[in-house]
Amino acid sequence: MKRRSFLAAGAAAVTSALLSGGRARAAAAADLPAIGLDGKALTLKGTDIDELRAALRGELLGAGQAGYDEARRLWNPSFDRHPALIARCAGAADVKRAVSFAAAQGLLTAVRAGGHSFSGQSACDGGLMLDLAPMRAVEVDPIARTARVAGGALLAQLDREAQVFGLATTAGVAADTGVAGLTLGGGIGRLGRRFGLACDNLIGAEVVTADGRWLRASEQENPDLLWALRGGGGNFGVVTEFVFRMHEVGPPVYGGEISYPLEQARTLLRSYADFCAGAPDELYVGADLIADPHGTWLLVFDVTYSGPLEKAAGVVAPLRKLGKPHADSLGVAAYTKLQGSEDAPGHFPQCMYLKGGLVGNMTPEFIDTAVGCIESGRLASTGLGFQPMGGAIGRVMPNATAFWNRAARYSMHIYGLWKSDADPDTAERNKEWVRGAYRKLDPLTQGRYVNIASLEDRNVVTAAYGENYLRLAALKKQYDPGNLFRLNANIKPA
Repeated sequence: MKRRSFLAAGAAAVTSALLSGGRARAAAAADLPAIGLDGKALTLKGTDIDELRAALRGELLGAGQAGYDEARRLWNPSFDRHPALIARCAGAADVKRAVSFAAAQGLLTAVRAGGHSFSGQSACDGGLMLDLAPMRAVEVDPIARTARVAGGALLAQLDREAQVFGLATTAGVAADTGVAGLTLGGGIGRLGRRFGLACDNLIGAEVVTADGRWLRASEQENPDLLWALRGGGGNFGVVTEFVFRMHEVGPPVYGGEISYPLEQARTLLRSYADFCAGAPDELYVGADLIADPHGTWLLVFDVTYSGPLEKAAGVVAPLRKLGKPHADSLGVAAYTKLQGSEDAPGHFPQCMYLKGGLVGNMTPEFIDTAVGCIESGRLASTGLGFQPMGGAIGRVMPNATAFWNRAARYSMHIYGLWKSDADPDTAERNKEWVRGAYRKLDPLTQGRYVNIASLEDRNVVTAAYGENYLRLAALKKQYDPGNLFRLNANIKPA
């Protein structure tokens, strides 16, 4: 939308609000310094800000206003961004107005759904932050086995609503993750080996594109856009509603954790890799090399078996035969409990620095290197882990969706944690350990997963999208030629 068209629409909204005694009677906004898409300073006129505020059903917040600091807060407290404005969108119409405003002003734009972005790009300094947190409705159709999920919903809200009907879909492993970011980047989860990635179960979406258009994406309408949304990240617009295919799951499933001393990790990880290679699709076993709250270093297996309960004990028996467990909590449990869906605060208590990559075969060299990284550091606030892929994820052709790396068997994550009030040396020590471990393991990886990739690393986007990149770049040019949506694993317009 051209700036003149946006201002004309805004003026009409202001007139209407004045006649009805609405919010436009508030004190006029002052001109506001901001940052443009090119990184240069610009000034937002107070009259333009007032027009946008009057046009929104939700709130438009600036620094110093009630709710601003809470709205800009992200899941990872290591990021402390200060947007010039935050549009707390109440619905698709608000998103449409806010996107049109940002495009008309050439304003740096961030989109916050769950705020879980590991790279901190759910907010920005000096730009416009579109906050979808007020949009969290979830509607499940148990007959059609579908779910309609608003753009700001968290995984916990989807899981809790769907499990009332004995349904679920692949939805990550952290309940306070946003549905939007997880799905648009691919979406690995406890049900992925059985039902595919979250994006594989996306059958429709409603999207506001960079020119302010509202579009529906499905196999029948704009199928190229649906293809791009299935793993192409937030490059193509703001998704205001997702439609998912749901599956019968639980509510009771079988799972929990079983852990072993770190000293056994090399042998156990080799057995783990062999076990995963022959495991049924219904079984998910994540693995983490971490220290428990008492400082004891462990190899922890995170287990979910969603198949018939009477088969569960036999399926997981090989894990129990690997050695003498440090602890074993495996048993029948609610799927929502394993997901942590009853406790989704939306904010992590510690700062996090994370890098990751995708792994093909977990070779002896890879295992030795990974365990060696932990042994050489033994910082209690660091960790290294794996999420299994394969199964249904690997049976989708690489070009069937934007998510290219279908041959990967594991997604690897390396992280460091520290308290937000820790001294800078503590934070840097944790970051440097992550960087060091990544340098050693990176040559042994095969591709990237944009949801956990560090965008400071080179070639992340091409490593994530492979031969799909050229098609994605062409679609980026079609739907966002000015690259308004650039705060992501960014695909440049062709």
